[in-house]
Amino acid sequence: MQEYEAERLSAPQLAAMRRSLTGGRGALTRRSLLRASGAGALALGGLGALSACGIPPAAREGDGAAASDDHSAREKRVTFSNWTEYMDVGEDERTRPTLQAFTERTGITVKYTEDINDNVEFFGKIKPQLAAGQDTGRDLIVVTDWLAARVIRLGWAQRLDPANLPHAFANLSAQFRSPDWDPGRAHSYPWTGIPAVIAYNAKATGGRTVDSVTQLLDDPRLKGRVSFLSEMRDSVGLTLLDMGKDPASFTDADYDAAIGRLREGVERKQIRRFTGNDYTADLSKGDIAACVAWAGDIIQLQADNPDIRYAIPAAGYVTSTDNLLVPARARHKTNAEKLIDYYYEPPVAARLAAYINYVCPVDGVAAELAKTDPVTASNTLILPDRPMAAKSHSFRSLGPQEETAYEEKFAALIGA
Repeated sequence: MQEYEAERLSAPQLAAMRRSLTGGRGALTRRSLLRASGAGALALGGLGALSACGIPPAAREGDGAAASDDHSAREKRVTFSNWTEYMDVGEDERTRPTLQAFTERTGITVKYTEDINDNVEFFGKIKPQLAAGQDTGRDLIVVTDWLAARVIRLGWAQRLDPANLPHAFANLSAQFRSPDWDPGRAHSYPWTGIPAVIAYNAKATGGRTVDSVTQLLDDPRLKGRVSFLSEMRDSVGLTLLDMGKDPASFTDADYDAAIGRLREGVERKQIRRFTGNDYTADLSKGDIAACVAWAGDIIQLQADNPDIRYAIPAAGYVTSTDNLLVPARARHKTNAEKLIDYYYEPPVAARLAAYINYVCPVDGVAAELAKTDPVTASNTLILPDRPMAAKSHSFRSLGPQEETAYEEKFAALIGA
Protein backbone atom coordinates (compact mmCIF):
# COMPACT_ATOMS: atom_id res chain seq x y z
CA MET A 1 0.00 0.00 0.00
CA GLN A 2 1.24 3.44 -0.87
CA GLU A 3 1.83 5.41 2.28
CA TYR A 4 0.57 8.91 2.97
CA GLU A 5 2.37 9.58 6.22
CA ALA A 6 0.70 12.90 6.96
CA GLU A 7 -2.57 11.08 7.51
CA ARG A 8 -1.32 8.56 10.07
CA LEU A 9 -3.02 8.83 13.46
CA SER A 10 -0.69 9.11 16.43
CA ALA A 11 -1.22 7.39 19.77
CA PRO A 12 -2.49 10.63 21.38
CA GLN A 13 -4.97 11.13 18.52
CA LEU A 14 -6.24 7.56 18.89
CA ALA A 15 -6.51 8.01 22.66
CA ALA A 16 -8.58 11.15 22.13
CA MET A 17 -10.87 9.22 19.79
CA ARG A 18 -11.32 6.43 22.34
CA ARG A 19 -12.30 9.03 24.95
CA SER A 20 -14.94 10.29 22.56
CA LEU A 21 -16.30 6.82 21.91
CA THR A 22 -16.43 5.59 25.51
CA GLY A 23 -17.43 8.76 27.31
CA GLY A 24 -17.99 11.63 24.93
CA ARG A 25 -20.66 12.52 22.45
CA GLY A 26 -19.69 9.56 20.32
CA ALA A 27 -21.01 7.19 22.97
CA LEU A 28 -24.55 8.52 22.80
CA THR A 29 -27.61 8.28 20.66
CA ARG A 30 -28.27 11.23 18.42
CA ARG A 31 -31.62 12.21 19.90
CA SER A 32 -30.17 12.67 23.38
CA LEU A 33 -26.73 14.12 22.87
CA LEU A 34 -24.18 15.30 20.29
CA ARG A 35 -21.05 13.83 18.85
CA ALA A 36 -17.47 14.79 19.40
CA SER A 37 -16.32 17.95 17.64
CA GLY A 38 -12.65 17.21 17.87
CA ALA A 39 -11.25 13.76 17.32
CA GLY A 40 -14.76 12.61 16.38
CA ALA A 41 -17.01 9.74 17.29
CA LEU A 42 -15.83 6.34 16.22
CA ALA A 43 -16.01 2.63 16.69
CA LEU A 44 -13.00 0.66 17.80
CA GLY A 45 -13.10 -1.19 14.49
CA GLY A 46 -12.82 2.17 12.76
CA LEU A 47 -9.73 2.96 14.80
CA GLY A 48 -8.05 -0.10 13.43
CA ALA A 49 -9.06 0.75 9.90
CA LEU A 50 -7.53 4.18 10.14
CA SER A 51 -4.39 3.35 12.08
CA ALA A 52 -3.32 0.12 10.43
CA CYS A 53 -1.69 1.86 7.51
CA GLY A 54 -1.24 5.23 5.89
CA ILE A 55 -3.94 6.59 3.63
CA PRO A 56 -2.97 6.75 -0.05
CA PRO A 57 -3.45 10.15 -1.63
CA ALA A 58 -6.09 10.64 -4.28
CA ALA A 59 -5.91 12.77 -7.40
CA ARG A 60 -5.64 16.40 -6.43
CA GLU A 61 -8.05 19.24 -7.08
CA GLY A 62 -9.01 19.43 -10.73
CA ASP A 63 -8.32 15.73 -11.38
CA GLY A 64 -11.59 14.53 -9.90
CA ALA A 65 -14.70 13.22 -11.61
CA ALA A 66 -15.37 14.80 -14.98
CA ALA A 67 -18.74 16.20 -15.98
CA SER A 68 -19.30 13.09 -18.13
CA ASP A 69 -19.25 11.00 -14.94
CA ASP A 70 -22.39 12.78 -13.67
CA HIS A 71 -25.44 10.72 -14.58
CA SER A 72 -27.95 13.06 -12.94
CA ALA A 73 -29.77 14.01 -16.14
CA ARG A 74 -30.42 10.38 -17.14
CA GLU A 75 -30.80 8.89 -13.65
CA LYS A 76 -33.23 10.94 -11.57
CA ARG A 77 -32.07 9.69 -8.21
CA VAL A 78 -29.66 10.46 -5.38
CA THR A 79 -28.26 8.29 -2.57
CA PHE A 80 -27.92 10.11 0.76
CA SER A 81 -26.08 8.68 3.80
CA ASN A 82 -26.73 10.37 7.14
CA TRP A 83 -26.68 9.82 10.90
CA THR A 84 -29.66 8.35 12.73
CA GLU A 85 -32.38 10.70 13.97
CA TYR A 86 -31.04 13.48 11.78
CA MET A 87 -34.05 13.84 9.46
CA ASP A 88 -37.68 14.80 10.03
CA VAL A 89 -40.19 11.96 10.28
CA GLY A 90 -43.94 12.07 9.68
CA GLU A 91 -46.63 11.29 12.22
CA ASP A 92 -46.72 7.73 10.95
CA GLU A 93 -43.05 7.38 12.04
CA ARG A 94 -42.16 6.02 8.59
CA THR A 95 -42.39 8.77 5.98
CA ARG A 96 -39.89 11.61 5.70
CA PRO A 97 -41.92 14.65 4.70
CA THR A 98 -39.17 16.95 3.45
CA LEU A 99 -37.57 14.23 1.34
CA GLN A 100 -40.95 13.23 -0.03
CA ALA A 101 -41.69 16.85 -0.99
CA PHE A 102 -38.33 17.11 -2.73
CA THR A 103 -39.13 14.10 -4.89
CA GLU A 104 -42.60 15.40 -5.70
CA ARG A 105 -41.15 18.72 -6.81
CA THR A 106 -38.10 17.53 -8.75
CA GLY A 107 -38.88 13.98 -9.81
CA ILE A 108 -35.58 12.93 -8.15
CA THR A 109 -36.01 9.92 -5.89
CA VAL A 110 -33.90 9.81 -2.73
CA LYS A 111 -32.44 6.62 -1.31
CA TYR A 112 -31.99 7.79 2.27
CA THR A 113 -29.89 5.59 4.54
CA GLU A 114 -29.06 6.06 8.22
CA ASP A 115 -25.80 4.15 7.94
CA ILE A 116 -23.46 6.56 9.75
CA ASN A 117 -22.97 5.65 13.39
CA ASP A 118 -19.63 7.35 13.90
CA ASN A 119 -17.15 9.22 11.74
CA VAL A 120 -14.21 6.86 11.60
CA GLU A 121 -16.25 3.68 11.26
CA PHE A 122 -18.04 5.25 8.29
CA PHE A 123 -14.77 6.50 6.83
CA GLY A 124 -13.47 2.96 7.05
CA LYS A 125 -16.41 1.81 4.90
CA ILE A 126 -15.85 4.28 2.07
CA LYS A 127 -12.05 4.69 2.21
CA PRO A 128 -11.16 1.71 -0.03
CA GLN A 129 -13.34 2.98 -2.88
CA LEU A 130 -12.21 6.58 -2.50
CA ALA A 131 -8.55 5.55 -2.45
CA ALA A 132 -9.08 3.48 -5.60
CA GLY A 133 -10.85 6.30 -7.42
CA GLN A 134 -14.16 4.42 -7.41
CA ASP A 135 -17.76 5.39 -6.73
CA THR A 136 -18.72 4.75 -3.08
CA GLY A 137 -22.34 4.18 -4.01
CA ARG A 138 -23.25 7.39 -2.18
CA ASP A 139 -23.93 10.80 -3.70
CA LEU A 140 -24.18 12.77 -0.46
CA ILE A 141 -22.73 12.16 3.00
CA VAL A 142 -22.71 13.99 6.35
CA VAL A 143 -19.49 14.00 8.40
CA THR A 144 -18.11 16.12 11.24
CA ASP A 145 -15.80 19.01 10.41
CA TRP A 146 -12.50 17.34 11.31
CA LEU A 147 -13.26 14.41 8.98
CA ALA A 148 -14.68 16.69 6.29
CA ALA A 149 -11.36 18.55 6.37
CA ARG A 150 -9.44 15.29 5.92
CA VAL A 151 -11.61 14.07 3.03
CA ILE A 152 -11.24 17.41 1.25
CA ARG A 153 -7.48 17.50 1.88
CA LEU A 154 -7.11 14.06 0.33
CA GLY A 155 -8.99 15.17 -2.78
CA TRP A 156 -11.92 12.85 -2.10
CA ALA A 157 -14.72 15.45 -2.12
CA GLN A 158 -16.03 17.07 -5.28
CA ARG A 159 -16.02 20.83 -5.75
CA LEU A 160 -19.61 22.05 -5.70
CA ASP A 161 -21.16 24.03 -8.55
CA PRO A 162 -22.54 27.37 -7.24
CA ALA A 163 -24.99 27.48 -10.14
CA ASN A 164 -26.87 24.59 -8.52
CA LEU A 165 -26.81 26.13 -5.03
CA PRO A 166 -28.55 29.53 -5.21
CA HIS A 167 -30.44 29.15 -1.91
CA ALA A 168 -27.47 27.65 -0.11
CA PHE A 169 -25.20 30.46 -1.25
CA ALA A 170 -27.71 33.16 -0.32
CA ASN A 171 -29.00 31.74 2.97
CA LEU A 172 -25.93 30.20 4.64
CA SER A 173 -25.48 31.93 8.00
CA ALA A 174 -22.45 34.15 8.20
CA GLN A 175 -20.89 32.24 11.09
CA PHE A 176 -20.57 29.11 8.91
CA ARG A 177 -19.48 30.66 5.61
CA SER A 178 -15.74 30.12 5.45
CA PRO A 179 -14.09 27.51 7.69
CA ASP A 180 -10.31 27.37 7.35
CA TRP A 181 -10.53 23.75 6.15
CA ASP A 182 -12.87 24.65 3.26
CA PRO A 183 -12.56 28.36 2.39
CA GLY A 184 -15.71 29.73 0.82
CA ARG A 185 -17.47 26.37 1.27
CA ALA A 186 -16.12 25.19 -2.08
CA HIS A 187 -16.75 21.51 -1.21
CA SER A 188 -19.19 21.48 1.69
CA TYR A 189 -22.27 22.98 3.33
CA PRO A 190 -23.16 22.53 6.99
CA TRP A 191 -26.07 20.31 7.96
CA THR A 192 -26.03 21.43 11.60
CA GLY A 193 -23.92 23.29 14.14
CA ILE A 194 -22.78 21.84 17.51
CA PRO A 195 -22.11 24.49 20.22
CA ALA A 196 -20.14 24.11 23.45
CA VAL A 197 -21.29 26.63 26.08
CA ILE A 198 -21.59 26.94 29.87
CA ALA A 199 -24.37 25.21 31.81
CA TYR A 200 -25.26 25.43 35.47
CA ASN A 201 -27.81 24.19 37.97
CA ALA A 202 -29.42 27.29 39.46
CA LYS A 203 -30.45 25.41 42.60
CA ALA A 204 -26.89 24.22 43.16
CA THR A 205 -25.45 27.72 42.64
CA GLY A 206 -27.94 29.31 45.03
CA GLY A 207 -29.57 31.14 42.18
CA ARG A 208 -26.33 32.67 40.94
CA THR A 209 -25.62 32.86 37.20
CA VAL A 210 -22.42 31.25 35.93
CA ASP A 211 -21.40 32.75 32.62
CA SER A 212 -17.63 32.59 32.09
CA VAL A 213 -14.68 30.26 32.20
CA THR A 214 -13.06 32.66 34.66
CA GLN A 215 -15.96 32.10 37.03
CA LEU A 216 -15.72 28.35 36.59
CA LEU A 217 -12.03 28.44 37.45
CA ASP A 218 -11.90 31.15 40.11
CA ASP A 219 -15.21 31.37 41.99
CA PRO A 220 -14.53 29.80 45.42
CA ARG A 221 -18.23 29.06 45.85
CA LEU A 222 -17.96 26.59 42.99
CA LYS A 223 -14.83 24.83 44.22
CA GLY A 224 -14.96 21.11 43.64
CA ARG A 225 -18.24 21.34 41.76
CA VAL A 226 -16.99 22.30 38.30
CA SER A 227 -16.38 20.07 35.30
CA PHE A 228 -14.87 20.59 31.86
CA LEU A 229 -15.22 18.37 28.83
CA SER A 230 -12.73 15.68 27.85
CA GLU A 231 -12.95 16.97 24.26
CA MET A 232 -9.83 19.09 23.80
CA ARG A 233 -11.21 21.52 21.23
CA ASP A 234 -14.22 22.42 23.36
CA SER A 235 -12.52 22.90 26.73
CA VAL A 236 -9.32 24.50 25.44
CA GLY A 237 -11.24 26.54 22.87
CA LEU A 238 -13.46 28.13 25.51
CA THR A 239 -10.46 28.75 27.74
CA LEU A 240 -8.60 30.44 24.90
CA LEU A 241 -11.58 32.71 24.31
CA ASP A 242 -11.74 33.57 28.01
CA MET A 243 -8.06 34.57 27.81
CA GLY A 244 -8.72 36.88 24.89
CA LYS A 245 -7.33 34.51 22.25
CA ASP A 246 -9.07 33.37 19.08
CA PRO A 247 -9.39 29.57 18.71
CA ALA A 248 -9.18 30.11 14.97
CA SER A 249 -5.71 31.69 15.06
CA PHE A 250 -3.90 30.85 18.30
CA THR A 251 -0.20 30.03 18.67
CA ASP A 252 1.61 27.20 20.47
CA ALA A 253 2.31 29.62 23.31
CA ASP A 254 -1.38 30.50 23.55
CA TYR A 255 -2.29 26.82 23.70
CA ASP A 256 0.27 26.17 26.45
CA ALA A 257 -1.08 29.13 28.42
CA ALA A 258 -4.62 27.75 28.20
CA ILE A 259 -3.44 24.33 29.35
CA GLY A 260 -1.63 26.04 32.24
CA ARG A 261 -4.78 27.90 33.20
CA LEU A 262 -6.75 24.68 33.33
CA ARG A 263 -3.96 22.93 35.22
CA GLU A 264 -4.18 25.56 37.94
CA GLY A 265 -7.86 24.73 38.29
CA VAL A 266 -7.03 21.05 38.65
CA GLU A 267 -4.27 21.63 41.20
CA ARG A 268 -6.44 23.92 43.32
CA LYS A 269 -9.22 21.31 43.10
CA GLN A 270 -11.54 23.87 41.59
CA ILE A 271 -12.18 21.44 38.73
CA ARG A 272 -13.76 18.24 39.95
CA ARG A 273 -13.10 16.32 36.76
CA PHE A 274 -13.05 16.29 32.97
CA THR A 275 -16.00 14.37 31.61
CA GLY A 276 -17.67 12.97 28.58
CA ASN A 277 -21.44 12.81 28.50
CA ASP A 278 -21.61 11.62 32.10
CA TYR A 279 -21.62 15.17 33.46
CA THR A 280 -25.33 15.40 32.63
CA ALA A 281 -26.51 13.26 35.56
CA ASP A 282 -24.27 15.11 38.03
CA LEU A 283 -25.42 18.49 36.73
CA SER A 284 -29.08 17.52 36.97
CA LYS A 285 -28.61 16.28 40.56
CA GLY A 286 -26.56 19.33 41.55
CA ASP A 287 -23.36 17.41 42.35
CA ILE A 288 -21.85 19.50 39.56
CA ALA A 289 -22.95 23.10 39.96
CA ALA A 290 -21.55 24.44 36.68
CA CYS A 291 -19.67 23.10 33.70
CA VAL A 292 -18.69 23.32 30.07
CA ALA A 293 -21.53 21.60 28.22
CA TRP A 294 -22.89 20.66 24.81
CA ALA A 295 -26.00 22.53 23.72
CA GLY A 296 -27.86 19.34 22.83
CA ASP A 297 -27.54 18.16 26.42
CA ILE A 298 -28.99 21.38 27.76
CA ILE A 299 -32.07 21.21 25.56
CA GLN A 300 -32.69 17.65 26.73
CA LEU A 301 -32.03 18.34 30.42
CA GLN A 302 -34.20 21.44 30.53
CA ALA A 303 -37.19 19.38 29.44
CA ASP A 304 -37.02 17.51 32.77
CA ASN A 305 -35.30 19.96 35.14
CA PRO A 306 -36.23 23.66 35.24
CA ASP A 307 -33.11 24.43 37.31
CA ILE A 308 -30.82 23.71 34.35
CA ARG A 309 -29.70 26.95 32.73
CA TYR A 310 -27.10 27.92 30.17
CA ALA A 311 -24.97 30.97 29.48
CA ILE A 312 -23.12 32.25 26.46
CA PRO A 313 -19.85 33.74 27.72
CA ALA A 314 -19.22 37.36 26.79
CA ALA A 315 -15.90 36.13 25.35
CA GLY A 316 -17.75 33.76 23.00
CA TYR A 317 -18.30 30.04 22.57
CA VAL A 318 -17.03 27.21 20.34
CA THR A 319 -19.08 25.63 17.54
CA SER A 320 -18.24 22.62 15.37
CA THR A 321 -20.32 21.41 12.41
CA ASP A 322 -21.63 18.34 10.64
CA ASN A 323 -21.25 18.83 6.90
CA LEU A 324 -22.70 17.72 3.57
CA LEU A 325 -20.13 16.47 1.05
CA VAL A 326 -20.38 14.91 -2.42
CA PRO A 327 -17.77 12.11 -2.55
CA ALA A 328 -15.41 11.83 -5.49
CA ARG A 329 -16.85 9.79 -8.39
CA ALA A 330 -20.42 10.07 -7.12
CA ARG A 331 -22.77 9.30 -10.04
CA HIS A 332 -25.35 11.98 -9.27
CA LYS A 333 -23.48 15.13 -8.30
CA THR A 334 -25.99 17.59 -9.74
CA ASN A 335 -28.90 15.82 -8.06
CA ALA A 336 -27.00 15.91 -4.78
CA GLU A 337 -26.39 19.64 -5.17
CA LYS A 338 -30.09 20.18 -5.81
CA LEU A 339 -30.86 18.32 -2.58
CA ILE A 340 -28.34 20.41 -0.63
CA ASP A 341 -29.89 23.58 -2.04
CA TYR A 342 -33.39 22.39 -1.16
CA TYR A 343 -32.50 22.17 2.53
CA TYR A 344 -31.35 25.78 2.42
CA GLU A 345 -34.82 27.01 1.55
CA PRO A 346 -36.12 28.52 4.83
CA PRO A 347 -39.49 26.70 4.91
CA VAL A 348 -37.75 23.34 4.43
CA ALA A 349 -34.98 24.19 6.90
CA ALA A 350 -37.64 25.22 9.42
CA ARG A 351 -39.35 21.84 9.20
CA LEU A 352 -36.04 20.07 9.69
CA ALA A 353 -34.95 22.28 12.60
CA ALA A 354 -38.26 21.78 14.41
CA TYR A 355 -37.71 18.04 14.34
CA ILE A 356 -34.01 17.55 15.04
CA ASN A 357 -33.41 20.53 17.39
CA TYR A 358 -29.84 21.20 16.32
CA VAL A 359 -28.31 24.53 15.35
CA CYS A 360 -29.74 25.48 11.98
CA PRO A 361 -27.22 27.09 9.60
CA VAL A 362 -29.90 28.69 7.40
CA ASP A 363 -30.78 32.38 7.61
CA GLY A 364 -34.48 33.21 7.51
CA VAL A 365 -35.64 30.14 9.40
CA ALA A 366 -36.77 31.94 12.56
CA ALA A 367 -39.59 33.78 10.80
CA GLU A 368 -40.76 30.57 9.15
CA LEU A 369 -40.60 28.50 12.31
CA ALA A 370 -42.38 31.15 14.37
CA LYS A 371 -45.52 30.46 12.33
CA THR A 372 -45.80 26.89 13.63
CA ASP A 373 -43.41 26.48 16.58
CA PRO A 374 -42.67 29.78 18.36
CA VAL A 375 -40.94 28.07 21.29
CA THR A 376 -38.34 26.45 19.06
CA ALA A 377 -38.08 29.62 16.98
CA SER A 378 -37.06 31.60 20.07
CA ASN A 379 -34.47 29.07 21.26
CA THR A 380 -31.08 30.54 20.36
CA LEU A 381 -29.40 27.18 20.93
CA ILE A 382 -31.26 26.01 17.83
CA LEU A 383 -31.60 29.27 15.90
CA PRO A 384 -28.85 31.64 17.01
CA ASP A 385 -29.81 35.28 16.65
CA ARG A 386 -27.22 37.67 15.26
CA PRO A 387 -25.69 38.63 18.64
CA MET A 388 -25.28 34.95 19.57
CA ALA A 389 -23.99 33.94 16.14
CA ALA A 390 -21.42 36.72 16.36
CA LYS A 391 -20.01 35.07 19.48
CA SER A 392 -19.49 31.70 17.78
CA HIS A 393 -15.92 30.62 17.07
CA SER A 394 -14.40 27.59 15.38
CA PHE A 395 -11.30 25.77 16.55
CA ARG A 396 -8.73 26.02 13.78
CA SER A 397 -7.58 23.05 11.75
CA LEU A 398 -4.55 21.22 13.11
CA GLY A 399 -1.79 19.50 11.20
CA PRO A 400 -0.97 15.92 12.23
CA GLN A 401 2.16 16.83 14.23
CA GLU A 402 0.41 19.74 15.88
CA GLU A 403 -2.58 17.64 16.83
CA THR A 404 -0.33 14.96 18.31
CA ALA A 405 1.51 17.51 20.46
CA TYR A 406 -1.69 19.19 21.62
CA GLU A 407 -3.44 15.93 22.44
CA GLU A 408 -0.41 14.75 24.45
CA LYS A 409 -0.53 17.89 26.59
CA PHE A 410 -4.28 17.69 27.05
CA ALA A 411 -4.15 13.99 27.95
CA ALA A 412 -1.53 14.76 30.60
CA LEU A 413 -3.79 17.48 32.00
CA ILE A 414 -6.89 15.33 32.34
CA GLY A 415 -5.06 12.16 33.36
CA ALA A 416 -6.12 10.20 30.31
